[in-house]
Amino acid sequence: MEIRYLSAPLRSRLPRAQLLAVALGGSLLLAGCAGDPPKAEMAVTEQAVNAAETAGALEYAPLELKTAREKFDAAQKAEQNKEYDKAQRLAEQAEWDARVAERKAQAAKAQRMLQDAQQGVQELREESLRNAN
Repeated sequence: MEIRYLSAPLRSRLPRAQLLAVALGGSLLLAGCAGDPPKAEMAVTEQAVNAAETAGALEYAPLELKTAREKFDAAQKAEQNKEYDKAQRLAEQAEWDARVAERKAQAAKAQRMLQDAQQGVQELREESLRNAN
């Protein structure tokens, strides 16, 4: 099979309206793909919120977790109302808020563990000094 390109004289004979229609149709087809429900992003966001909760964000990052939940709820409502672009945007924001909450909770837990370890070392030093006397 041989592919032949349109020669310049043939291209000039095609009405500009047809070329415009083809271009417009292609762009509408691509735009239609953007109107799909953001199922993958919603699932990722839900997982991020759950991970933040598991990490202890309710105790260590309650404000960030609350913000993530509120944005996720708003994203779900937007999705139900077929406002897919808005749902996508809110789900992405909620995901990042949840990730911030998760990291903040992890950092707070690590800080607590460090303080506990330092206190344990201090107690051991004090005990060894008492036993030395």
